[in-house]
Amino acid sequence: MSEILLDARGLTCPLPVLKANRMLRGLPPGARLRVIATDRASVADFQAFCRETGHALIAFGEEGGTLSFVIRRRPDATPAPATPPASA
Repeated sequence: MSEILLDARGLTCPLPVLKANRMLRGLPPGARLRVIATDRASVADFQAFCRETGHALIAFGEEGGTLSFVIRRRPDATPAPATPPASA
């Protein structure tokens, strides 16, 4: 599966996560987003973001001060079935 690339180099917390969130909302379930960032705070930010939103942080790496994160968009939530009203 191909990846969408988000270049967040030079942006500081919380902008890389906010921009990633906006992009992920427009992607289909299972799509992959690669985020390139330089802010060291992004490591903890993306870990917390994925834990809280249900997206999967499937890869993380660093080379020459540049951080790379690969995030897989979570499946869409299935709507809960409607419950009939309680009888009085």
